Amino acid sequence: MTDTTDDKRPLDVATLQTRLARFAAARNWEPFHTPKNLAVALSVEAAELVEIFQWLTPEQSERVMDDPGSAHRVEDEVADVLAYLLQLCEVLGIDALAALAAKIDRNESRFPATADRHSPES
Repeated sequence: MTDTTDDKRPLDVATLQTRLARFAAARNWEPFHTPKNLAVALSVEAAELVEIFQWLTPEQSERVMDDPGSAHRVEDEVADVLAYLLQLCEVLGIDALAALAAKIDRNESRFPATADRHSPES
């Protein structure tokens, strides 16, 4: 099943970036959406996400989505982080999915899967 927006269009990065750009344009926020400002806003929203988990034990953090109130807060902050990241990518001309795929490729080369002392098999 494909996730959709309220108007039942399929969700994809380009569609979400367009919606975010239209939202900002309708409020005349574009002059403020510089790479610096978007990066700062992204950092602030990421910190707000971290704040939810700050004093939880590892076990409590694994159950954070069990409580509807905390689940809503986590989802909102994740959405804020993603929104600013997508806007930053749009402003800088970065294809977020291509950048992620390239980074995974580099990491697979840098960190080959081997049985080492840190693996569960050892």
